[in-house]
Parts: sequence; C-alpha cells; structure tokens
Amino acid sequence: MILFTKLSAWIGTPVIIAVFVGKYLDKKLNTEPWLFLSCVGVAFVFSMFALIYIGMNEMRKIDEQEKKEGRSKK
Repeated sequence: MILFTKLSAWIGTPVIIAVFVGKYLDKKLNTEPWLFLSCVGVAFVFSMFALIYIGMNEMRKIDEQEKKEGRSKK
C-alpha cells in the first residue's frame, strides 16, 4: 500500500504542479499553449524516471530479502 501511494504521488504531483506553472507562464509571456505543453511534457518525463528509479529500488530490496531467506532465483 505504501508503494502504491509513493508511485501515485510521483505520477500526479509533478504533472499537477506543471499544469499550474505552465498556465501561469503562458499568461505571463503570452506563449499559449507552448509553455504549458512543455512543462507538462517535462513533468511527465520526470515522473517516468522517478517511477523507474523507485521500481528498481523496490526490486533490489525484494532480491536482497530473498537472498537473506535463502530463496534466491535460479
């Protein structure tokens, strides 16, 4: 459940922040919709890298736990 919460937060939070920042920048610099789309795109890529990083760490923890318990994969 904790992993689900972490992953959900890494999906939603950067994108939601990017939506507000992108809209603000578009209005301020009159570049609608390009900065909005750019911010959301960067946030999405950032989220994907964070999800991969968290997933790899969790897989590593599972492997270490299996080795400690003597159930290594063969």
